[in-house]
Amino acid sequence: MNFLEERIVKDGIVKEGNVLKVDSFLNHQMDIRLFEQMGEEFKRRFKDKKINKILTIEASGIGIACVVAKYFDAPVVFAKKSKSINIDGEMYVAEVESFTHKCKNQIIVSKKFIGPKDYVLIIDDFLANGCALQGLISIVTSAGATVEGIGIAIEKGFQLGGRMIRNLGYDLQSLAIVDGMDAKTGEIQFHPQ
Repeated sequence: MNFLEERIVKDGIVKEGNVLKVDSFLNHQMDIRLFEQMGEEFKRRFKDKKINKILTIEASGIGIACVVAKYFDAPVVFAKKSKSINIDGEMYVAEVESFTHKCKNQIIVSKKFIGPKDYVLIIDDFLANGCALQGLISIVTSAGATVEGIGIAIEKGFQLGGRMIRNLGYDLQSLAIVDGMDAKTGEIQFHPQ
């Protein structure tokens, strides 16, 4: 069992509807020492890739992406879920459906922050159905940039997102892959890595 799986077993809470709550250390309250370990591990896994930009989606991926960016000495760009008066100029837009929030959002990235000279590592906290990743990949592709890899903290291996993204040929690395969860017992089964 790796460091993230151990933390999930210790502090994660399994709820009905295939929900894994990790808000005490990952996506509400953030354990920065844990994020440092994740940053080191993503650097190890993607060390041979030419990465000059980290891309994530607001909000839960931002903290992880910022720590990971330190290891690649690269800036972080995050896709916004709504247009604000601070975003001007031309934008890349993709529509994504949120598993957690059960709604569709348009995600937006300004064209001035990603372009054909960018080699992108996409980072996110969770992967379930892959809708957010498809939106981020679409933005990278529209920009003429290259997806060098995708780093996910927790993948729900029993849902189709990871398999779909890997079948498209992307180098997808998940630090913890959950194969199954039982809300009654709180038990979590991880995919051997």
